[in-house]
Amino acid sequence: MKGTQIFLDHIDGQEAAALVVDGRLEDLIVDSEAFAPGTIFRATVDRPVKGQGGVFVSFPEGRGFLRQIKGVCGGQNMLVQVTGYAEEGKAIPLTTKLLFKSRYVIITPGAPGLNLSRRIRDEELRDALLEYIHGGLAPLSYGIILRSSCAAADFEDVLEDAKTMLSVVRAVLEDDTAESCQLLSADSPHHMAWREWTTEATVEQKVGCFHSGGVLDLLDALNSPKVCTNSGSYFIEQTRALCAVDVNTGVDGSLASGLKANIAMARDLPRQLRLRGIGGQVLIDPAPMPKKDRKLLDSVLKAAFRQDDVHTHILGWTALGLIELQRARTRPPLSLGNKSMGS
Repeated sequence: MKGTQIFLDHIDGQEAAALVVDGRLEDLIVDSEAFAPGTIFRATVDRPVKGQGGVFVSFPEGRGFLRQIKGVCGGQNMLVQVTGYAEEGKAIPLTTKLLFKSRYVIITPGAPGLNLSRRIRDEELRDALLEYIHGGLAPLSYGIILRSSCAAADFEDVLEDAKTMLSVVRAVLEDDTAESCQLLSADSPHHMAWREWTTEATVEQKVGCFHSGGVLDLLDALNSPKVCTNSGSYFIEQTRALCAVDVNTGVDGSLASGLKANIAMARDLPRQLRLRGIGGQVLIDPAPMPKKDRKLLDSVLKAAFRQDDVHTHILGWTALGLIELQRARTRPPLSLGNKSMGS
């Protein structure tokens, strides 16, 4: 089916949202029992230990880790926010730099000022939007970033969204609870779909729409490590230490065919990692190709990941001819198993 569709349903009793564009699954958000990025706690610092590169903090529901934190002492209470999903057996990654994200705005309490997404390039629109929002909110108590979705929005809707989020920020920052506790839950998958998928779309939200809308058929492909492209195939296999990506050309083993297969993989890989909820270290074993074309493959890979919302650092080529990536763990690992629908 042509066009953009958003499906809001459940998988195995967990709330889920799917974005389908022209019949292809582009994004998938599934709820998890783990604390999702965006969750905010008032936590207590454990006794610092030298050589850790950070400190552990505790809250009633668990334990987390703050990197490169200075000037804190054991027993101190502080506000922290979950930045990603923890690896099995490891503490939850946290930060003290709080962000409050909504459909049109991001509130940054620690970075004052009113800023606008660079993706909005129309200078007249930029000036008009900044003037309108500043006039409606001045004086600004906290930093505000106007997201790219503001470009197609009514200014009044943007202003109301900002006011709503500012009230949430004040409630969290002005909370005077002394003991450790959870102050803010992360957005649910359905709310995240509204927040992040801002292009015009048909929205389906009846119970069972994943089945009736063909989403389950699209999800079946994610149960296999093999991904087919128009120039070959590649395999995505997760281990405890890393995710391995192996590119194959098929019957044509020429170097030219290898380059085509690698480029096809590079363009599709961000989508596959996003759908499968894969983060951490990723190693790509490209198909054999001319060494002189590595820069071309690098540029295609970088361009593809620039379009992805999940931060990915391309570290480069290893001595063994592999490409190393480091990807944020902002999605829970996908585990579909035997899918059942309904709430």
